[in-house]
Amino acid sequence: MLTSVSDTVSDPVFELHTGGKLSVQSTVPLSTREDLSLAYTPGVARVCEAIAADESLVHSLTWVGKAVAVVTDGSAVLGLGNIGPRAAMPVMEGKAVLFKQFGGVDAVPICLDTQDPDEIVRIVTALAPSFGGINLEDISAPRCFDIERRLEDTLPIPVFHDDQHGTAIVVLAALRNAAAVLGRGIGDMRIVVSGAGAAGVAVTRMLINGGADAGEIIVLDSRGCLHTGRTDLNPVKAALAAETNAGGVTGDIASALRGADVLIGVSGGTIGEDALAGMAPDGAIFALANPTPEVHPEIAARYASVVATGRSDFPNQINNVLAFPGIFRGALESGATRISDGMKVAAASAIAGVLGAGELSRGCIVPSALDPRVAPAVAAAVADAARRDGVTR
Repeated sequence: MLTSVSDTVSDPVFELHTGGKLSVQSTVPLSTREDLSLAYTPGVARVCEAIAADESLVHSLTWVGKAVAVVTDGSAVLGLGNIGPRAAMPVMEGKAVLFKQFGGVDAVPICLDTQDPDEIVRIVTALAPSFGGINLEDISAPRCFDIERRLEDTLPIPVFHDDQHGTAIVVLAALRNAAAVLGRGIGDMRIVVSGAGAAGVAVTRMLINGGADAGEIIVLDSRGCLHTGRTDLNPVKAALAAETNAGGVTGDIASALRGADVLIGVSGGTIGEDALAGMAPDGAIFALANPTPEVHPEIAARYASVVATGRSDFPNQINNVLAFPGIFRGALESGATRISDGMKVAAASAIAGVLGAGELSRGCIVPSALDPRVAPAVAAAVADAARRDGVTR
C-alpha cells in the first residue's frame, strides 16, 4: 500500500497516470487566417444556422455523431465500492481510452458529485445535446436500473449501462461457445447465477433473450435463491423470481448447484468446493468477480470442463471491452436512437463468431480483448440489428 506521494515516484502505474490518460486533438488545421475563418468565425455561424433550422444535422456537422459521455457517480467502482467521483476518474479516463483505441469512438469522462437518481437524470439529460450516446458506468444497484430506464425513456440517443449489459453480452457469447465446445445447446443447460445486482440481473435477462430456458435458471442474492415465495425482494428481483427457477428451489448456493451445468459468479465472495461438488459433470464455471474470483480457476477446473474469469492472467477472460466499443460504434454509425435487445444479442453473436472452428477450444471460448477483428464485427452486427429493429433515425 502507498503511504506517501514519494512512494509513487518509481511506481509504473502512477507514472503512466501522471497528467491523466486523455487529451483533446483538433481534426482540422489552423495554420492560416482562412483556416481560422472557416473553423471559427465567421464561417462557423453558417453551420450554427443550418443546425438551428434542422437539429438532426448536429450528428454530421459536429463531433456529436461520434462522441459518447462516460458517466458515473462513483458509487460502485470496480471492486472498490463507493469511492466517489474523483477517485472514479482514472477508471472513466481508462474507459474513454478503450472507446477510442478499440472502437474509434471519442468519449468524455464525466464524474458527477451526486448520487441522487433524480439529480443524475436531470444532469445527464441536460448534457445530452453534446453527445451521440451515454455510457453509464459504475453506478450501484438498484439505482442504476431506474436511472438507465428513465434516461432511455427521455433521450433520443443510445443509453447503455456497461456494468449490466456489457458483462451480459460477453457472458452470452462465451456461454454459447462453451456450449458448442461441450457439444450442447445453451437451451439445454441448467444455469446458476450467483449475484442479483446490476450484472446478475442483466446476465440473466441476456441469457433468456439469447436462448436459455428461463425456468432452468436459478439466481441468488446474499440471502439465497430467488423464488416466488420470498417476501423480501425488491421489484427487480421479484420480477426475476417470477420468470426463473420454475422448480422453486430454495436455500443456498449448494442447493442451487445440485445438478447444475453452469455457474456464473457475479457477486464476489467465495463459493466453496462442497457446493461445486454437486454440479453435473462436464459443465462450465464463469467466476467473474475481479480481482478475486468466487472460485479460483485451479479449483474450478476440478469441477468443470470450461472455466472463465474476469482476469487477464487466466484463459477465457470475460472482458467488457469485447462489447462496448463496437456496440457504440455500430449504434452511432447507424444513427440508432436506443440499444435494443436485438442489438445486444447481435453483439454477443458477433463476439462468439469471431473465433473460427480451428480457434475454439475449452481454453479459448472468447477472443482476446486485443483481437482487432472484434470491434468491427460487433459494430457491423449492431448496425444491422438497429436497422432491422427499426430504432434508427
